[in-house]
Amino acid sequence: MTDAHKTYDLQGKRVYVAGHGGMVGSALLRRLASEGCEILTATRAQVDLRRQAEIEAWMDDARPHAVFIPAATVGGILANDTRPAEFIYDNLMIETNLMHASWRVGVEKLLFLGSSCIYPKFAAQPMAEDALLTGPLESTNQWYAVAKIAGIKLCQAYRRQYGCNFISAMPTNLYGIGDNFDLQSSHVLPAFIAKTHAAKVSRATSVTIWGTGTPLREFLYVDDCADALVYLMKNYAREEHINVGVGHDISILDLAKLVRQIVGFDGEIIMDVSKPDGTPRKLMDVSRLTQAGWKAQTSLEEGIQTVYRWYCDQVIVPAH
Repeated sequence: MTDAHKTYDLQGKRVYVAGHGGMVGSALLRRLASEGCEILTATRAQVDLRRQAEIEAWMDDARPHAVFIPAATVGGILANDTRPAEFIYDNLMIETNLMHASWRVGVEKLLFLGSSCIYPKFAAQPMAEDALLTGPLESTNQWYAVAKIAGIKLCQAYRRQYGCNFISAMPTNLYGIGDNFDLQSSHVLPAFIAKTHAAKVSRATSVTIWGTGTPLREFLYVDDCADALVYLMKNYAREEHINVGVGHDISILDLAKLVRQIVGFDGEIIMDVSKPDGTPRKLMDVSRLTQAGWKAQTSLEEGIQTVYRWYCDQVIVPAH
């Protein structure tokens, strides 16, 4: 068995989830609960991950064996485009401080979470890992993308110079419990759920979506993503980053129809073709992940049903 295929046992280990309050971090906490490990977390009030002295002091005290880094400053197109300094500074500092501190205290294994936006705007579809740095990035989120690319390279650099077992995973579009449903800042799937539910409650005759409905997008349920990350922590130890997704996509119009069906709205779907479509297609090549032995289990319909139930129970006041 080569080093690349040695398994890493989480049983009895102290496992730090940086960014545990976010959607991915929360899903990781749920998934790790069955691994027999001690889960370590720190709130923003306890540790500002952008401050090297604070994270090093915390890590010196906590001494985790394993570290997951889903922590990041994130947002939609508007946030990325109007706050570029925050997106590049915050994310560079978070990942740099965490990786350097992990090396200092002798962390056994670390997994860094990136994003599919690391790939060139016009990357061939599906996007394979070797498409990285082969073309220009999407201009609106280049600041975030550059920081995430730096995170991949940091993992590789600490592996090469210090022999650290640091790995990187790049997820596709995620959705799930704990998602953001604010129509001003949410991503397409939670926005569809919120808009369609509002149309149903108000007895509207239609719901409007942006663009032509033809762009294709890939969606991964966040608890499946967490399962993949734990699987990779235990079973993957290569320098190359690895894509995490489902390997198939759906048109925006078909997604809107699926949400309409699950929400129980019988109105019309109107496409506002004056609004932009965005990139025609963003699909991940997940053959490397499949070969590593992992595949998503939650269908898009099943995942949306779960999220919609949670949305009705937790986000809105149920109608009586």
